[in-house]
Amino acid sequence: MDTATQKSNKPKILITGANGLLGQKLVEQLVVEGKFEVIATGKGPCRLNSVGFVYQDLDITDPNQVENVISQLAPDTIIHGAAMTNVDQCELNQEDCVLVNVKATEYLVRAAEKVKSHFIFVSTDFIFSGENGPYDEEAEAAPVNFYGETKLTGENLVKSSNTSWAIARTVLVYGIANDLSRSNIILWVKSSLEAGKEIQVVDDQVRTPTLAEDLAAGCILIAEQKAAGVFNISGSDVLTPYEMAMMTADYFGLNKDLIKRTDSTKFTQPAKRPMKTGFIIDKARKLLGFEPKTFRTGIGILSKQIILARS
Repeated sequence: MDTATQKSNKPKILITGANGLLGQKLVEQLVVEGKFEVIATGKGPCRLNSVGFVYQDLDITDPNQVENVISQLAPDTIIHGAAMTNVDQCELNQEDCVLVNVKATEYLVRAAEKVKSHFIFVSTDFIFSGENGPYDEEAEAAPVNFYGETKLTGENLVKSSNTSWAIARTVLVYGIANDLSRSNIILWVKSSLEAGKEIQVVDDQVRTPTLAEDLAAGCILIAEQKAAGVFNISGSDVLTPYEMAMMTADYFGLNKDLIKRTDSTKFTQPAKRPMKTGFIIDKARKLLGFEPKTFRTGIGILSKQIILARS
């Protein structure tokens, strides 16, 4: 049997936002596992390093393009990871945020309904108020910023769709990807302390930080099992940013005296942040077999990736 025939026997999975952090991890893991024919989509040229997938240029804010690409490729599963996620930018550019987080989701859902794709929507802890986290899947949503509002609207579009669907909610994703300059708390703490800079880190917010590889693995478990419903896919360690900073300094043997404890009232940002979120992940553990890395293990993984990226 030739490889082309073998390839077409596999179910097709299409990833939106494939050039982003989650997208790159999804494509890498899916290609390694080899259970799906992988279609990576993104706006503009492909920025992925791996091989073994098809790349398709796709502007998800263009309804005609979405309709054409999805109807032609007819993927069995779509993982919709593309989003406008910069919370302050969303607050300041609300029209753009609606276009990317709401309208594009609507176009993709409509296209998915026509070809009966299993639709997996990546959502966020920012749909919650942050008054009483960590949250389980049944908790009531009450966003405190515009980004959270648009992601909640996206969730509701998915829930009311006529195709099989799942929602993978996550929290504070960190990691390193090819060709992405985006920082994260570990990289920021490491580079600041190495430069001898004093940093102010809040201790009145709570999150369950999520390694990008773990989020990708959770989404793939949902895809493989065609699981339906809402799943919390995050790390399991409930930590404040201050605790994350101290653990990072500890891991790299850096000067913890440079880390100054502060609180959210000292910072002014365009978008309000929910104070205490984080997720209870019992459902994903039990139903999907999801098991995330500890935050300390995550720091170790990033540390190796930093070295590899420099070599």
